[in-house]
Amino acid sequence: MEETYLLNHPGVKKSILAGGTGPMPHFPPGTKLVFHFQTLLDNFERTVIDDSRLAGRPAEIFVGKMFKMEVWETLLTSMRIGEVAEFWCDAVHTGLYPIVSKGMRLIAQGKDPLEGQRHMCGMGNMFHYHSTGFPELDELMRTPQPLIFIMELLQVRDPMSYHRESWMMEKDEKLQTVPTLHMQGNALVKQRRFSEAASKYKEAVLLLKTVQSKEMPGDIDYINLGRMIVPLELNYCQCMLELEEYYEVIEHTTELLEKHKGKNCVKGYYKRAKAHAAVWNEKEARRDFNMVAQLDVTLARLIHRELNALSERMREKSPCVEFTCFNLGLHSPSRAMNKLY
Repeated sequence: MEETYLLNHPGVKKSILAGGTGPMPHFPPGTKLVFHFQTLLDNFERTVIDDSRLAGRPAEIFVGKMFKMEVWETLLTSMRIGEVAEFWCDAVHTGLYPIVSKGMRLIAQGKDPLEGQRHMCGMGNMFHYHSTGFPELDELMRTPQPLIFIMELLQVRDPMSYHRESWMMEKDEKLQTVPTLHMQGNALVKQRRFSEAASKYKEAVLLLKTVQSKEMPGDIDYINLGRMIVPLELNYCQCMLELEEYYEVIEHTTELLEKHKGKNCVKGYYKRAKAHAAVWNEKEARRDFNMVAQLDVTLARLIHRELNALSERMREKSPCVEFTCFNLGLHSPSRAMNKLY
């Protein structure tokens, strides 16, 4: 058994139990590390506290993403794929382990790992609640001590090799991803795969909103990001119209129109009008159709036809309440108004 001390990291001792394969991997920020681990007390019995294999699934962390057990990133990035190593870690590195262990145990049970926590740091939660709900972890909280971690590194996945959640992306990466999602959504619409297209537009909107949330409201960057969101939201609403999710359209267009008024949101009023008409909200539909005509006089003839069709539909509704939306002509609007951005 080969032993070595991790350089420039006091309080950690490594023993290689089984060598891995290949060269040392590269670990850029965002790299996903998939591994199995055992946690043992540093006592004569080497009491096992946790074992990921018993939980039925390996653990995962992402390099550079502030995992609570920061030392684990140091341990894992010292390993080759397939390597099994034992690490002795001083108590200075293991203080938060009870909180980390509790979260992983709750996940294994299908529960929310943040259940019952206040919005504070891990140590703050630990001192506030005094108990994790697991006696052996409570003992570790009362008496912080060195721990032994036996780890097997299973996979090292490059940041570009898997779908990354928005919280894992930097600002520039989010902004670079949005145009790709936009184009993918448009291509899916042409294939009439509206549900999949809607997901692409929605993901792009969420990325932009997370970036916008870091800007100061009213600043030029905040305003520009808002303008980028508008066409994506409208494309999403068009997909929802095609999927007959009319109340979803009303909700999203209303939120959009409250933030962005004027000619730039003609399509927003038009799509909301179509959705209102579909669910027999005559007054609201007429209001929005008239707003479209006011904002863009070139659409006056289209709106005149829409209002006439709405009147005819409302007359037909009275003797036949069960008249379906498909018979109302809802899917034959102006191509110009339905064109994607």
